[in-house]
Amino acid sequence: MPRYVAFLRGVSPMNCKMPDLKRCLEDAGFTNVKTVIASGNVVFDSRKTAESSLERKVEAAIKKGLGREFLTCVRSVDYLQKMLDMNPYSDFKLKVGSKRVVTFRRDNTSVDLKLPFELDNARMLRLVGQELFSVYVPSPKSPAFMQLIEKSLGKNVTTRTWETVQKVVRA
Repeated sequence: MPRYVAFLRGVSPMNCKMPDLKRCLEDAGFTNVKTVIASGNVVFDSRKTAESSLERKVEAAIKKGLGREFLTCVRSVDYLQKMLDMNPYSDFKLKVGSKRVVTFRRDNTSVDLKLPFELDNARMLRLVGQELFSVYVPSPKSPAFMQLIEKSLGKNVTTRTWETVQKVVRA
């Protein structure tokens, strides 16, 4: 059965408990459900294969079970593994201490970004399909970088570290 990852925007241990989130997806009929880290990453199996349909089903399950709404971006584990194998950062020299991040877009509308783009300690490097690959060196200005991503791509996005993507693929 195909395996998927739901990346939820805005989830933290303060606003969503992972056992409750897991239960919501199981109640909706998803199988082999696992949460990864406490920031809204859920891995699951589903016969349904259209990611947009899975996004709506996950969001409906969370609203029904928790009374909360979180934007959800779903990708197949196979797709994420290919993305990891591609290593979109390999063509760039990264500063020491750089954090690699992936911004998952909910839709594939055209975006006019002049890349690579650098601001303070952050660089937007490459847009491949629906994903934006960036790096930043953690600093007090890091939240400004997240605001720049939102300004460039809109609010229908969620961002994860490269390490988190590796963890969900292995889950």
